[in-house]
Amino acid sequence: MAPVLFVSVFLIAACGLIYELIAGTLASYLLGDSVLQFSTIIGSYLFAMGVGSYLSRFIGRGLVARFIQIELMVGLIGGFSSSLLFLAFAYTQSFRFLLYLIVFVVGTLVGLEIPLLMRILKERFQFHDLVANVLTFDYLGALGASLLFPLFLVPKLGLVRSAILFGIVNAGVALWSTILFKDQIGRQRNLVVPCVLVLIALCGGFAFSDHISSLADDNLYADDVIFSRNTRYQRIVLTKWKDDFRLFLSSHLQFSSRDEYRYHEALVHPGLAALPGAKRVLVLGGGDGLAVREILKYPTVESIHLVDLDPEMTQLFTTHPVMSQLNGGSLKNPRVKVTNADAFVWLEQNAGDMYDFVVIDFPDPTNYSLGKLYTTAFYRLLKKHVSAAGLVVVQSTSPLFARQSYWCIVQTMQAAGFKTHPYHTYVPSFGEWGYVLASFQGYEPPVAVPQGLRYLTADNVAQLFQFPADMKPVEAEVNRLNDQVLVRYYENEWKAITR
Repeated sequence: MAPVLFVSVFLIAACGLIYELIAGTLASYLLGDSVLQFSTIIGSYLFAMGVGSYLSRFIGRGLVARFIQIELMVGLIGGFSSSLLFLAFAYTQSFRFLLYLIVFVVGTLVGLEIPLLMRILKERFQFHDLVANVLTFDYLGALGASLLFPLFLVPKLGLVRSAILFGIVNAGVALWSTILFKDQIGRQRNLVVPCVLVLIALCGGFAFSDHISSLADDNLYADDVIFSRNTRYQRIVLTKWKDDFRLFLSSHLQFSSRDEYRYHEALVHPGLAALPGAKRVLVLGGGDGLAVREILKYPTVESIHLVDLDPEMTQLFTTHPVMSQLNGGSLKNPRVKVTNADAFVWLEQNAGDMYDFVVIDFPDPTNYSLGKLYTTAFYRLLKKHVSAAGLVVVQSTSPLFARQSYWCIVQTMQAAGFKTHPYHTYVPSFGEWGYVLASFQGYEPPVAVPQGLRYLTADNVAQLFQFPADMKPVEAEVNRLNDQVLVRYYENEWKAITR
């Protein structure tokens, strides 16, 4: 019996950590700033566990029955936690309140589990063996959950199904505890029936989890959701209205198919058209293949290396019929090589690779994981990959709506040793949007651009580098790896717009 008991400890520890990780991940998807979300959720969860451990002292009789009831409550609340939170975000203004309420309730219940189980088992083991074994399996369960969550649960099951699956595990532990401890409970049926009912509810939730996600997405996004997936790194959502397809990454709009050509033509051609001899091009980010589509319009370019973190992103835009058509099948072109890696790490590990033109098309710096890709440390690594006459272009958020953020990026690139050439354009889906061209030498706008562009011409490229008074430079600090002021600038400026 002892191995089975300690397997129970392993499982309930894994379940407890999974609920915590799901709450942190979901909050970072929907609210941004992953450091803040995970820090506050972990702190609240640990505090609640302390409250639960303290409250366990007031449970004096019927320990096994109370333990089983707690397991069922953890299974129900934790299991449906992500479903409730997605629906709350879509339909109410109480997401934050419900988030921390669920974290506190689940944390309190999890804090009750181990003290009660140890008191139940104290007659069967010597105290030092009991403590050592319970804590060992508790920590092993946490390790197992921390590995399973990013490698399998999020990419394969998603947040809704993962939570429900571990709710089923909790209810399963409750059910087999009615058998393991049947000599310590009175009327066994009074506990078995609730266990079975909770298991039925959770299994039903698992079977209809797609409907739950669709219900939330349908209200969260104005248009019909045609694709949604949680990956290890982000939540990918594609929507459609008539002939307009839109991509959202962790709830942030990345492009609209109706006007993305403006964004991507402005991203690529002012720089690449000024480098008639460019042969090797590096694209960091841009897993949608739309920037690559524009680069392929230059027959002199011999190779394009795309480095994007998320393999599911590049896979989607390689195989999805609509998205592949939108990018012109660019990711399947023989001149294109796709590598799925963290751009920061990749630059450091491939210091010998040199490029004539580098396109940096990362999402906006909404959190510190993205903000590191806009730091002096990143740009200094990048310098080692740019040829002496080469150019770099960085998408740099809006110089109108996030003015200080934009000029912070400019200042940061200058601090890293680049000469900068800021410019902007108007994209209807985004408004005024900014870019920064960077070089070691000077820059002159190109006298010609490829034929067949829908927006840019040789005549209007030079106009992109002119800023009106309300977008001209403002004072901003340099964004450094150990002090990412850019993320704070960005959050404050976009919050002011949405108030």
